[in-house]
Amino acid sequence: MTIENVSILGCGWLGLPLAIDFISKGIAVKGSTTTEEKLVVLKSENIQPHLLTLASVNATTYSQFTLGSEVIIINIPPKRVPNIETVYLEQIERILPFINETQNVIFISSTSVYQNTNSEVFEDLKVVPEKPSGQAILKVEQKLQSVLKDRVTIIRMSGLVGYNRQPGRFLANKKELKNAEGSVNIIHRDDCIGLIQKVIKQNAWGEIINGCADKHPTRQEFYTLAAKKLGLTPPEFIQEDTMSYKIVSNAKSKKLLGYSYLYSDPLVLVQ
Repeated sequence: MTIENVSILGCGWLGLPLAIDFISKGIAVKGSTTTEEKLVVLKSENIQPHLLTLASVNATTYSQFTLGSEVIIINIPPKRVPNIETVYLEQIERILPFINETQNVIFISSTSVYQNTNSEVFEDLKVVPEKPSGQAILKVEQKLQSVLKDRVTIIRMSGLVGYNRQPGRFLANKKELKNAEGSVNIIHRDDCIGLIQKVIKQNAWGEIINGCADKHPTRQEFYTLAAKKLGLTPPEFIQEDTMSYKIVSNAKSKKLLGYSYLYSDPLVLVQ
């Protein structure tokens, strides 16, 4: 699929470099932010800036944001607020009336929708999220699928790392951590962008696709090395007889999209 215009709802840590990547390919980008200060940043990168807040709807602003784009990317993660399952769904629902029947949508989801199975998890698993944020994301997935049908593709990203998001800081100095032998599921930001571009290029609509590195080191191995790389105190894990984890499969992303991960081994990032 060849596109000329894209709208990115949420130009933060992932959305901004994604927009820049589109522009480098000659694609015009409309990008949203919730702060006036960020408008200057977007404009400096040749992104058409739009001040949007999902707390309320300005019909003119929303319609201008989506108008003319072949693809709309929803990249707004749920915030840690009370009743997030209700709040997040209401937020995303507010943009739906401004998406027409000719436009395709990519929803940046999360592998937090998967419950711990102590085994590999695939896209066709009947998911039972264990945390409110995962429950909120699943509700949005289901809403988008019910409204947009085969015009929405959901990409469930694993833990996001890369650039200023250094995993060595996540658990440094912590003690008595559980699941030492549990598996790590992460994805580098460059691979997030690569997957999104592949979905559009391959015209892969109506899909759910996991985004995750090929390999899954243990939590103890990964976070110990990551902390040491930054010169921080490594976390201390306790050894248990039972564990609770999941291994996110990326097989579909490689088979369906023909995608090759740039950062297939998380340990390479922290050595």
